[in-house]
Amino acid sequence: LISDGIEERWEQDSLIETDKAWDAIHRCLTDGKLRYENGEYPLAFCILGGKQLYSGDDYVMSLKELKECADLAAALAELDENWLRKRYFAICSEDYGRDLTEEDFEYTLRRFSGLASFYRKAVDGIRSVIFTVDF
Repeated sequence: LISDGIEERWEQDSLIETDKAWDAIHRCLTDGKLRYENGEYPLAFCILGGKQLYSGDDYVMSLKELKECADLAAALAELDENWLRKRYFAICSEDYGRDLTEEDFEYTLRRFSGLASFYRKAVDGIRSVIFTVDF
């Protein structure tokens, strides 16, 4: 029920698109792996963490409750480009499936940079967040 037509109902001013950078962002915010339950709270909840709303293997849909959004907004606000750079270049490129390049880092940084304000906006609007990605 939730997944049917979710993208068609997006409110453009209430979303952030991480595009393909979601993978690297999740790895940077956790232990470098692409798993659902890795890393530490609250950063591990940013992308794949949270309550899973879909159990198939063709896409991910995870819910971040209002309290989790508040914790994420605060934690993400503490992170900067240098922190992200260190975490990005520590990812195992073999596990990541591609080379760790300055170009890919810049792409990841651009998609990452709005996440703190996105989660803050969700909290201010008293909204939970649903993260979706298809494979």
